[in-house]
Parts: sequence; structure tokens; C-alpha cells
Amino acid sequence: MPDAPLAGSSKPLVVLIGAPGAGKTRMGKRLAKLLDAAFIDTDKTIVAEHGVITGIFAEHGEPRFREIEAEHVARALEQPAVVALGGGAVLHPSSNAALRDHRVVLLTVTPEAVKSRIANGKRPLLANGVDAWIELVDARRPVYDALATRTYDTSHRPLDHIAVEIADWISSELEGPTQ
Repeated sequence: MPDAPLAGSSKPLVVLIGAPGAGKTRMGKRLAKLLDAAFIDTDKTIVAEHGVITGIFAEHGEPRFREIEAEHVARALEQPAVVALGGGAVLHPSSNAALRDHRVVLLTVTPEAVKSRIANGKRPLLANGVDAWIELVDARRPVYDALATRTYDTSHRPLDHIAVEIADWISSELEGPTQ
């Protein structure tokens, strides 16, 4: 990966979006390593500054959480990093509008594959398990699809293989057209 395209850049190399359990954090870490870049997970920055997300939901509700999330998304989109957003970050109007100027990778996953990934009880909107996940994904799908520059399904392929494909695409984009 050449250093020149990143010099002075204030845009993320790529932004990962998708449903809860699609693998955005795991993919983001792999991509950051492959691209020799920083990794920002907005869910993690929110937790570091405001405490656990389930606590924010319980104490302040989803609308306040989405405002906090939008602030973290705005900050992350100013960094030359690999950025992973929480599954619902795309719902906030300011975040949604800002994403239109970036390379956005949508990670998808099937209900069967996500079942074990969301079983930890740490996702406040998924208290009812896979049925809640399906309903949530169906509602968000048009937004995800509209923002995606590229889409990759993480259900059955090794994340390392997908990460290499994404890194190759980003590298070719940063190198620009050959003469």
C-alpha cells in the first residue's frame, strides 16, 4: 500500500456498514492491518466516552443514543482510517448524508449465520433474537443498499478472504488510473 495517497488525507479509506452481527468490527480490524491504517469502531468510541450502549439505551432512549452516535460518526469520518459503524448509524440523517461522499462497504449476513453472532445479549434492539434481527434488517435494507459502494456477504466465506478482496479494491482506488 503506497503511503502517498494517505498523506494529508482526512477521509476514511473505507466505511463498513451493515446489520448487527455482519462482522463489521472483525472485518475492520483485518482491513486496517492489511492497509496499514488505523481502525475506528464507532461503537467502541461511544462506549469509551459514554459507557455501555445498553446502558445509554436504558437511561436515555434510542433517540439520544442516535444523536451521540452521529457525533462519533462525524468525528470518525474525518480520519484517514478504516471505520466501522454501528448497525443503525446510517439511520441518522446527518450520518446518512455524510456517507454519500465515502467508499462504503455493506457487509451482509444470513439469519442462519447471524444466529450465534447475536446471542450474547449485548444488542439492545435484538432482545427477541433472530426474529427481531430479521425485522430490523428488512427495515434498514433500503438505506444500506442506497449507501453501499460494494457489498460482501460474510455468512460463509472466510473473513480473511473478503478482507483481501476489499483491500485490493481500496488499494487500486487509491493508486488511481495507470498511465
